[in-house]
Amino acid sequence: MDSQSIRAILENRQIGIYFGTVVVAGISALLLPGTTTLEAGVNPALALMLFVTFLQVPLADLRQHFARLDFLAALLIANFIAVPLLVAALVQLLPAGSMERLGVLLVLLTPCIDYVVTFSHLGRADARLLLATTPALLILQMLLLPIYLGLLLGEDAAGLVQFGPFVHAFVWLIAVPLVLAAVVQLWAASSNAITRMSTVLGMLAVPATALVLLVVTAAVVPRLGSAMNAVLHVLPIYVAFAVSAPLIGWSIGRLFRLDAPAGRSVTFSAGTRNSLVVLPLAFAIPGAVPVLPAVIVAQTLVELVSELLYVRFIGKLGPAPSLSDAA
Repeated sequence: MDSQSIRAILENRQIGIYFGTVVVAGISALLLPGTTTLEAGVNPALALMLFVTFLQVPLADLRQHFARLDFLAALLIANFIAVPLLVAALVQLLPAGSMERLGVLLVLLTPCIDYVVTFSHLGRADARLLLATTPALLILQMLLLPIYLGLLLGEDAAGLVQFGPFVHAFVWLIAVPLVLAAVVQLWAASSNAITRMSTVLGMLAVPATALVLLVVTAAVVPRLGSAMNAVLHVLPIYVAFAVSAPLIGWSIGRLFRLDAPAGRSVTFSAGTRNSLVVLPLAFAIPGAVPVLPAVIVAQTLVELVSELLYVRFIGKLGPAPSLSDAA
């Protein structure tokens, strides 16, 4: 069996792999003592996951993909204008200045850049087009998140969120993995050995994401008991977001008259959030544990269930009407 076949099997079975990983990690965390120490492994696991994700980005073809200005505009408007407005409305249901509100903002304001690509592929979206935008999405969300938090939390943000963790996350979770991925791709263009290594690393996308889910779940589950009230408060918001955000994404895609696969990509992106990457930011906030990590991980669990429905229903969405149809 060649590497492409193995990669296809992993991607087609990734939903089961992710759910199985979460279940095993959750049971292990309940039965074994001391799994909270795995918090120290969150950042290294994330760096590996993002490196593998960026390695799949056709860096040499980025100019061609960014030439799709209609898709790029729809994607950015959906994720950085429309979705933040939705989130601003939803968090009004939570107490001002609470850790629950901060956690919801952290996770819902940041679009996913890793497993959304493979889920969108399963949902008949243009996964390659979405994959090419992942570096831009990650950089923009890290730059804009402090601004959004300042606008939506006001003075509370200054006391809860520090700038240092954002710089640390940008360097180690964006810049370093992206540069390493670019270096590997450049070497791959002129070396058969590096090409084989790049192919092998490309198979690690699903296992690397599963590793992050394993580490995160095992580290956070022991804290869920003392944070259960906070989790129950935010669950209705996550469900409302999971229903509303894809509808917003699809509507914006239709507004820009995107073809069906590109429109589905915007829809998946609007509905899928970056909970795993913002978790280290939560651990860095004073007094965040246990509420903030629990609130963020709860969104991951809701989202994994939502993705099952997205794959089934978003894949059936048709193209936007043409200009002649609209006339």
